[in-house]
Amino acid sequence: MNPLPQYNEPSSAPTNWPDRKRLALSIVVNVEEGAEQSVQDGDPRPEPVDELGVVLRKPQRNLANESNYRYGIQAGAPRILALLAEKNVVATFTCAALSLERAPDLAKQIVASGHEICAHGLRWTHQHRMNESEERAFIKATIESITTRCGSRPLGWLSRYLITENTRRLLAESGFIYHMDDYSDDQPFWDTQGDHSILVLPYALDTNDMKLWASPSYMPADWLQYAKDTFDCLYAEGAEHTRMMSIGVHLRIMGRPGRIHALEKFLNYVAQHDDVWIARRIDIARHWIGTTGNHR
Repeated sequence: MNPLPQYNEPSSAPTNWPDRKRLALSIVVNVEEGAEQSVQDGDPRPEPVDELGVVLRKPQRNLANESNYRYGIQAGAPRILALLAEKNVVATFTCAALSLERAPDLAKQIVASGHEICAHGLRWTHQHRMNESEERAFIKATIESITTRCGSRPLGWLSRYLITENTRRLLAESGFIYHMDDYSDDQPFWDTQGDHSILVLPYALDTNDMKLWASPSYMPADWLQYAKDTFDCLYAEGAEHTRMMSIGVHLRIMGRPGRIHALEKFLNYVAQHDDVWIARRIDIARHWIGTTGNHR
């Protein structure tokens, strides 16, 4: 029988974010395009995550959906990178290694712009189906690919939603500093797996732009309002408690011309508040480690 989960005690005082900032804000840009399921790459069916909701269960290429993913690399990425540069915002790019292998110029631009490369798997695939040896090899291959392509190894990890009971231990053993596959809190916390501890930087699904694909009635204005409401709540709570906010976007989704304005307006809204620390996740992790030490 699995042990009962251990919950974290809430912080009773504001953390010492750099310069006494009230809120740490993490902008996460997911790079999955070119690493999704593809019959051409030997998968038994094409990628089921499709803006039109078309799911093909036989080994047939979905050329329309492939082009939608390709849009993320060719048009969405330049648009998002330009906006981040204009607003002087640094982000964490969670990248599937194969995506960067197939878009080497994008990899170079992300690194040259000062953004962080976080591992999003070797491919955009479900590692929860892997046994321990398979998952260990998957993690090792991801590190090697990203290191070769980007010049330094990734220190953070985000899976394609589902993980195994071994994931955090394997990540810690492989030298990762932080893990993102968690939605249980609005602040970082330590988790100990075996003889290793790893810092968990919780992510957020509710402020993720994937809803713009999954729910046709959900519009960019809805996403913007929800993001602002979330920010307002966490910003207010940040006066007395440790608070961190995550915004997750995708090249092929937020990078569309009818959606990019929502991210722009959100960043403009945040800029009206002086005591917000917009930071890469690795910087948040290093600050937390320096404050709390390398233990739970």
